[in-house]
Amino acid sequence: MTEDEIRTAVLAALTSVAPDLEGEAVDPATAFRDQFDFDSMDLLNFAIALHDSLGVDIPEIDYPRVASLKGSIAYLSEKLSASGRS
Repeated sequence: MTEDEIRTAVLAALTSVAPDLEGEAVDPATAFRDQFDFDSMDLLNFAIALHDSLGVDIPEIDYPRVASLKGSIAYLSEKLSASGRS
């Protein structure tokens, strides 16, 4: 997958968890919880949505790595490359 495809998947997962964010500008470097009303349950649901759409297992210990757009893209790129699906 390209970085743009991963970005699109991340944004789709984000809006599936918080539909009111659709169309909102997302600062790639800022944690979702600092930009939006995004709590730990939202982060869990976000990780599940990423798993469902991309097939990447995200253990709870890695949740901080997917807590921002930039972090999510980097983490998923790494995981997809390691699995041979990049």
